[in-house]
Amino acid sequence: MNTPDFQTPGPSPASGPQPGGWYGAAVPPVPRPPRKSSPAKAWLTHGAAACVALFLGVGIGASGGSDTEKTEAKANPGPTVTVTGAAKARPAPTVTRTVTAKPKPPKKTKAPGPATSFSGDGEYLVGEDIAAGTYKTAGADDSLGCYWERAKDASGEFGSIIANNNLTGPGRVTLNKGEYFKTNRCAEWKRTG
Repeated sequence: MNTPDFQTPGPSPASGPQPGGWYGAAVPPVPRPPRKSSPAKAWLTHGAAACVALFLGVGIGASGGSDTEKTEAKANPGPTVTVTGAAKARPAPTVTRTVTAKPKPPKKTKAPGPATSFSGDGEYLVGEDIAAGTYKTAGADDSLGCYWERAKDASGEFGSIIANNNLTGPGRVTLNKGEYFKTNRCAEWKRTG
């Protein structure tokens, strides 16, 4: 007997069964239940991500700071420290800075001029040693009395005396510039005017 010359719809028997059967009908896929992830797997995943981020951050930080910091580091290099073996703490080096102090300028003092008070013994040029003006004294230092003399010059000659006196108590004398004034055994003379 002859078999008819037609084929049945569907896949050939050589290809095997298809989803939906031999005849090609579509069968919806069977839904699978969702996977439950274990807490250990979540910790492992998040921990690995954190470690990677940490190593990246350390690498970026170790690569250097800002351009300003790099420039300052090049301009002001610090000391290089090399540690070998077990390091022991060493004291920091002592840095001594020498500062030269500038002396303060001296205070401006009035140029010393002729004195306005002087002792009771000596010979003085009025206008150079003592200032011109009127002077007074308390009197004699001892029982011999106080002697004073105004003179034109320092020759000591009798003719150079302008005026003189022996005081037993207080006294006054007016002296002019260029005169010589001699005093013996007198208390201190002080200018009064």
